[in-house]
Amino acid sequence: MAIKKVGILGCGLMGSGIAQVAATAGYDVVVLEQEQKFLDKGFAGIEKSLAKFAEKGNLKEPAAAVRGRLKGATDRAALADCDIIIEAIIENVEEKKKTFSALDGLVKKDAIFASNTSSISITEVAAATRRPERFVGLHFFNPVPLMKLVEVVRTIATSDAAFDAAFEFGKSLGKVPVRTSDKTGFIVNRLLVPYLLDAIHAYEEGVGSIPDIDNSMKLGCGYPMGPFTLLDFVGLDTTYYISQVMFEEFKERRFASPPLLKRLVMAGWYGRKSGKGFYDYADPNNPVPVKF
Repeated sequence: MAIKKVGILGCGLMGSGIAQVAATAGYDVVVLEQEQKFLDKGFAGIEKSLAKFAEKGNLKEPAAAVRGRLKGATDRAALADCDIIIEAIIENVEEKKKTFSALDGLVKKDAIFASNTSSISITEVAAATRRPERFVGLHFFNPVPLMKLVEVVRTIATSDAAFDAAFEFGKSLGKVPVRTSDKTGFIVNRLLVPYLLDAIHAYEEGVGSIPDIDNSMKLGCGYPMGPFTLLDFVGLDTTYYISQVMFEEFKERRFASPPLLKRLVMAGWYGRKSGKGFYDYADPNNPVPVKF
């Protein structure tokens, strides 16, 4: 099927990023939010991002043309003629199921549903709809306008036609899509999360300091950033949540959250977004490692 119009559920960091890349690729985009204030905030971020792309000469047309393909809505009916609807709301399986179930009878029967979840079972969410064969995962990475990868997730019920359409859609956005199945963590988090958790275990066991472990992985392995810098960037709350989902699925120690991570999350120290995590960001340009 031809995808011409894209619906996005949620205008937060991920939703607004997906909306921006879809509009930049030439699609008409409708972004659904619960309240206008959330749309205003998300669209302000898109306009700021587009201005930066335009300044660097990375847009093929004026930013105003891209922005013109973006529309916001607080009424689900605005999604009725969308060809694909991508969900980027709170990481709560019941909320996702409720949202898709409510949309099921409002949109075209051949529309594809997709979730941007990083850890929740696509199969479980799809089962709340009457179109599990037209349900996929499209897991983008933050920041969406810059990160090239998108994981295209297939469940046991996903049809060839829906999966192929979603895969080609990912390509059309200028992304590099990879095929994966509905196994917890998909590809990236299945490999990344144990590495991040093991870095915390190593620190807890006195293997090295936070900056020494970070520098070791940067300079010894060529990683662009060390595990603690990456943890703070991703969000300690996000990593903690994913680790809980993965441990519940596999019951293996390598997926279990280290005590220090749990306590940081309980304290509200989520990393960059809260101002403190494994580093203190009082001066964002000069983060200082926190001593525990």
